[in-house]
Amino acid sequence: MNTATALHPAQAAEELHHYTVIDVRTPGEYASGRLPGAHNIPLDHLETALPALKTAAARGRLLMVCASGNRSTTACEQLAAADVPSANLAGGTTAWIQHGHPVHRDDTTKAAWPMERQVRLVAGSLVVTGLALGTRYRPARWLSAAIGSGLVFSALTDTCGMAALLAKLPHNQPRTTDLNATLDALSR
Repeated sequence: MNTATALHPAQAAEELHHYTVIDVRTPGEYASGRLPGAHNIPLDHLETALPALKTAAARGRLLMVCASGNRSTTACEQLAAADVPSANLAGGTTAWIQHGHPVHRDDTTKAAWPMERQVRLVAGSLVVTGLALGTRYRPARWLSAAIGSGLVFSALTDTCGMAALLAKLPHNQPRTTDLNATLDALSR
């Protein structure tokens, strides 16, 4: 099994032309700003993309990217399990931008909020709703407690069930034609 290498943004910028960059964020996040030349394959579509990624990896190195490095680390682990070598951009696009490297934006697509922001909106809304309803119907406060517990669990395990659910919403899903075009480009 292969293990992924973590690349610092400065190192990745120097060697970017040697990599096929795969951005595993949702299409809306991808549209908001991505590394030059990046291809979008959302993490939950990685299994479908394995044949194309194996072909691309046979031609050269893969660099997996997300917003913070967590989803791309998961992608690297999945690829390693399939014996596909890959590297991970440490700190994701957030670190890339903080180090002053360029990003490309899609002006034709409305960018969705980053997944972390979507999670904060939904979690905060549910907590406030639970507290507000709890003033009249005491058991409704359990909603706030459940969301708070979920956030603690998420922090301890570095996973996020709410993000996984939100990623399935239509505005976070790739259009089939876009995903197929990406897979075709990687397979050539």
